[in-house]
Amino acid sequence: MVITEIFKSIQGESTRAGLPCIFVRLTGCNLRCVWCDTAYAFHGGTKMTVEQVVARVEEHSEGKVRLVEITGGEPLLQEEVFPLAEKLLAAGYTVLVETSGERAIGRLPREVIKIVDVKCPDSGEADTFRIENLEALADGDEVKFVIASRRDYEFARAFTARHGLDQRVCQVLFSPVFEDPEGKWPGLNPRDLAEWILADGLPVRLGLQLHKFIWDPVMRGV
Repeated sequence: MVITEIFKSIQGESTRAGLPCIFVRLTGCNLRCVWCDTAYAFHGGTKMTVEQVVARVEEHSEGKVRLVEITGGEPLLQEEVFPLAEKLLAAGYTVLVETSGERAIGRLPREVIKIVDVKCPDSGEADTFRIENLEALADGDEVKFVIASRRDYEFARAFTARHGLDQRVCQVLFSPVFEDPEGKWPGLNPRDLAEWILADGLPVRLGLQLHKFIWDPVMRGV
């Protein structure tokens, strides 16, 4: 498999935000979201076996950190992601897989906590969500919307209600786009998103990218 980076940091997103976590970032993505902050993972990377990846995770863990996130890019583009998830689970890790929602998630072990994006209109990749993924979601999984505008918010609100997402998964996450430090795209003020959620009384969680408040937003490996 091809790996962009493996590192230990604080989990910045999801319901496990704030916890120490080891990240395994796979190389390659078939989508091009306007606000993507990991475009460096589209190409390059280092070829590693599943066993080598697990060994690197063990080095970072030092027997203490038991949370691992497999991310990208789009991790489900690589066939080896499935045995990797199985081996990490067998080694006693809690395994998160963050995916765009465009790839089928049904082959992942049920024990994997799937964090599945639904792309909003302003991402430039609307209508890429694979609707059958809804049936593959388990109680412990999470669905995330990255929101850049009021239009995105209304899309996410409608999608959540139409599919009863709050009854299907552990948590529905609404995350505001973080402004690009180089000015490539604007951000959404988290206060605006919070006020919209409160006004509508939505059963969703506001998600902020904690790592971007702790470290420089463009820093890698954190």
